[in-house]
Amino acid sequence: MRIFLDANILFSAAKSDGALRKLLRLLLNDGHECWVDDYVVTEARRNLRAKEPEALALFEALLAHLNIAPAQLPGKPNVEIDWLPEKDRAVLAAAIRLHCEALVTGDRTHFGKGYGNMFGGVTIYFPRSLAESLLG
Repeated sequence: MRIFLDANILFSAAKSDGALRKLLRLLLNDGHECWVDDYVVTEARRNLRAKEPEALALFEALLAHLNIAPAQLPGKPNVEIDWLPEKDRAVLAAAIRLHCEALVTGDRTHFGKGYGNMFGGVTIYFPRSLAESLLG
């Protein structure tokens, strides 16, 4: 499965050896394609520099295992994503553009009402629900 990772997933996986790092490891070991774009990479890197600078080296090492696409801000608003704040539309638009089947994000505030729903062929998952769906 092609899975797009939001910046908060990258941030959390880099800052601690917890559930999100384990989830990424399991996804990659099971042959899933984990995708990001420069937009989420830049956001995660900026937040790590400000809040967890000691995690930057691990973050860069993590990126070596992911598929990274160039960022493209959405053009004309897509009816399917206009329920999101503008900065988050770029995340879902990238997942759609990259033909991912899933977007995993811990951002309940902005993506919460989309959890479990499909937009442009992409189902939005909370990390735990993705783990339960794919890894049993």
